[in-house]
Amino acid sequence: MGIGEVTEQLDWNGKKVTVAGLGISGIPAARVLHARGALVTVVNDGDDERSRTQAAELEAEGITVRLGDGATLPTGTELIVTTPGWRPDKPLFTAASEAGVEIWGDVELAWRLRGPDAAPWLAVTGTNGKTTTVRMLASILEAAGLRTAAVGNIGVSLLDAVLGEETYDVLAVELSSYQLHWAPSVRAHSAAVLNLAPDHLDWHGSMEAYAADKGRIYEGNQVACVYNVADKLTEDLVREADVEEGCRAIGFTLGTPGPSQLGVVEGILVDRAFVENRQKNAQELAEVTDVQPPAPHNIANALAAAALARAFGVEAKAVRDGLKAFRPDPHRIELVEEVQGVTYVDDSKATNTHAAEASLAAYDPIVWIAGGLAKGAAFDELVQKSAKRLRGVVLMGADRALIREALARHAPEVPVVDLDRTDTGAMSEAVREAARLARPGDTVLLAPACASMDMFTNYNKRGEAFADAVRALAATGDA
Repeated sequence: MGIGEVTEQLDWNGKKVTVAGLGISGIPAARVLHARGALVTVVNDGDDERSRTQAAELEAEGITVRLGDGATLPTGTELIVTTPGWRPDKPLFTAASEAGVEIWGDVELAWRLRGPDAAPWLAVTGTNGKTTTVRMLASILEAAGLRTAAVGNIGVSLLDAVLGEETYDVLAVELSSYQLHWAPSVRAHSAAVLNLAPDHLDWHGSMEAYAADKGRIYEGNQVACVYNVADKLTEDLVREADVEEGCRAIGFTLGTPGPSQLGVVEGILVDRAFVENRQKNAQELAEVTDVQPPAPHNIANALAAAALARAFGVEAKAVRDGLKAFRPDPHRIELVEEVQGVTYVDDSKATNTHAAEASLAAYDPIVWIAGGLAKGAAFDELVQKSAKRLRGVVLMGADRALIREALARHAPEVPVVDLDRTDTGAMSEAVREAARLARPGDTVLLAPACASMDMFTNYNKRGEAFADAVRALAATGDA
């Protein structure tokens, strides 16, 4: 299917559709389908007060809702539309497969409902860096004068984007592995897989299945499949993809780029992919200092965003202007404050070892604040790679012992403070202990390598607690 084509418009009138799950994507999907004449039943595992409120609103509109039973396939179901978080091994999906019922995600539904003049998608996935890259891409596209939006897993519903009144020239789309699993017919103009590391394996079942779902983003690409030269798994996914004739593999690297790659030469981001005579020529795009913060993994994000923008025909000047205008979301290697010569950086979004490794690689020397819910992760490789940068470590959270044991094995000389508490007030103590270990010129880095839910509502709240503690430290002068 070509980029300009859309799937055949379905006749929804009277079609019996089951929507699996309430929430951010389930409720809009139910309403969209109901408005098109489908007979919609929403099933939901939970039956709490919030669910009952949501159910009452939908039922008032004529949508059937069944709470407390997300396992049984409603009689006569012809299609299931699921929210991304529902695992593939749910009994509902097993029953659907046995009955020959198709299962779509909300992204697949949005793709199928696109109009005849729908904007093409520039899509991004990866274990880490997706949101930053998509927002960088949108900033570049805007600098080029294009009507665009950052949508998808980033929080802006794709259904809203494709069905709303506003028209776009192109969409910058973040897609999670969950979303890609349930999106068999999505075909992007160009797409990037930023990196691959073990994550969400409880959902996917194996690293192979996780990688395969990520690789779906390349299927049917027309112009460019963008991959990470330093991560062979991403290149392997490109090789395995069934793309349109003429689609090219475009690499990005923090080193000197080869032909058909983007990279870095003497502090300059350069393009040797979308230029004439790429064997000999290169196009300057931006300076490393145009990317904020200029940490290595953030430069990689910028190169991936630039590659997708260039695949869409964006001029070099817009790449520079878009990157200069971009500022990352909070809690992503965010400078909080400098206190008595020590820099305090909040990377609470580093919720897994891969993200923490990238964050730790950006600073030296470091007092590292880490810990939380490990989600089955091992920390030996992370500690081995980062040990020489560590001035000290402060551990907190439910699974901190796993990191402490890895430090004992691979960095026994590094001082470790183990905070035996999991209340939210532990962050203030962690910052005070980190300040005690740090010397002028050091960076105190919150890069937990773990999820936050043992102590905080989410990584945002954890980052806010860190920033509050740092500012309190600065105010008292106790550093």
